Amino acid sequence: MKGFVQDIEGLAVKNDEFRRVLYTAKHCQLVVMALKPKEEIGAEVHKLDQFFRVEEGSGEAVLDGVRTAIQAGFAVVVPAGTNHNIINTGSVPLKLYTLYAPPNHRDGVVHHTRADAEADNEHFDGKTTE
Repeated sequence: MKGFVQDIEGLAVKNDEFRRVLYTAKHCQLVVMALKPKEEIGAEVHKLDQFFRVEEGSGEAVLDGVRTAIQAGFAVVVPAGTNHNIINTGSVPLKLYTLYAPPNHRDGVVHHTRADAEADNEHFDGKTTE
């Protein structure tokens, strides 16, 4: 079967990696993330659109300096060119998944920690999951 059909909420909640690319298509990419208490993704700007869905925990979404409290069930849409950050302000891990359109990371990449992600200069190389 082509495509990705799985329990994304379950995968996101079970994930303990800072970043894990689950599936890469030609025009979008599915990634699960887990932020430790007080951890953040880090302020960034992409030339692509991005969608976040929070499955567990609480935090803040910062879009062009505007801070909004987020928690399980919240969605965040980040248009291309928007300076953004996701910050875990809670005392438990913030579990979420994100869709990049188009893909942003190398297919299958796993970054165990934010430090691993920052040390790895990887980017999408054009190779998809299938």
